[in-house]
Amino acid sequence: MSWWTTLVGGTLGFMIGGPIGAIIGAALGSNLGGAARWASSGQAASGKGSERAQIAFFAAAFSVMGHISKADGRVTADELRLVSDVMNRFGLTGEQRRAAQALFSQGKSAGFHLNGVLDQLRQECLRGSNIRRVFVEIQFEAAWADGAIHPTEMRVLQHIAQRLGLSAADFIEIERRSRAVNEGHRASSSLDDAYATLGVSPDAPDDAVKRAYRRMMNRHHPDKLAAKGLPDEMMKAATERTQQIKAAWEAVKAARA
Repeated sequence: MSWWTTLVGGTLGFMIGGPIGAIIGAALGSNLGGAARWASSGQAASGKGSERAQIAFFAAAFSVMGHISKADGRVTADELRLVSDVMNRFGLTGEQRRAAQALFSQGKSAGFHLNGVLDQLRQECLRGSNIRRVFVEIQFEAAWADGAIHPTEMRVLQHIAQRLGLSAADFIEIERRSRAVNEGHRASSSLDDAYATLGVSPDAPDDAVKRAYRRMMNRHHPDKLAAKGLPDEMMKAATERTQQIKAAWEAVKAARA
């Protein structure tokens, strides 16, 4: 939680500035005092790269989630519950929970600067293509909150992935896996879910399944994501994801033995 302590504990010498800083200032200005003035100035002071990336990821994740929830013209009760579920999944409490809610509200505002936020996130997580994939996966979860992805939401998701530098193949893989999991749970077997988790079809050859497993584990390994800027509070979700991937791999292996 060091990045959070740095931000709200009065140590205002460390700031990230830019569009993300402006959002933080607008969302939390009353709590951070001078931070609101700093954020609006667009200036950034020095700080540890990992802490900068963690703050950028946290602020961008919840504000962009709010933007996506409004993309189809309205924010449903399911989407509001999704935010609460995500906060629970990340173990957010107290001030962090209120901050996430405030950032979500900023994302819903008409003046939300999506491109600026994405560009700054990409800069802060410059060396982390895997963490940018995780960011897009989180946004897909938000889009699925009401049970379906509206065409407008899909266009926004595509734009987010492109702006973050992900390839069309990356986006298709994330979209297919997300759709298989969210649409398939109602009628699929646990083995179908296992294939969906690995991002491969049931008729994929053994070597392709193994490569997919290794690729997924590499992309979602908590230690590697932490080094690229995933906030500590999101480590639990990353760990759960690797456990799901391992369980899927074991299920597929057993079925093919």
